[in-house]
Amino acid sequence: MELFISQTSLPADKTYVSDKMREFNWRHFPDSLKDRYQEVQLFLKNADGVNYGGLTGEICWNWLEVHYLFVDEACRKTGYGSLLIAEAESLARSKGCDFIKLDTLSFQALDFYLKHGFEVYGTLPNAGGFSHYYLKKDL
Repeated sequence: MELFISQTSLPADKTYVSDKMREFNWRHFPDSLKDRYQEVQLFLKNADGVNYGGLTGEICWNWLEVHYLFVDEACRKTGYGSLLIAEAESLARSKGCDFIKLDTLSFQALDFYLKHGFEVYGTLPNAGGFSHYYLKKDL
């Protein structure tokens, strides 16, 4: 059999890769953690349902990984980002997570995350001319 690399993607292709990766990982994690996966989606909306930001990520085994946290520029520095982090932390605790992990670039929100108790555990310099920080907060 000869294989080739393709950049053409069908939804089933992505599902195949992610499902097979989870299947492989599940063989190595303890049984008590195997069913602990949940997408996390928290949104900031007004009474009319207009979205002004949110936090997305996933609970995987014993952690919450934040993929994106965004607050519309007009709503920044008003505490909504802190509310999102607090809600995510509360959800993570209720689901038995031991820590939260995320990443940010130097022009984004490093100080915000440090203020909320996150610690840098890794840094990549020159990520597009900026520093890329990896952070963790134990719960």
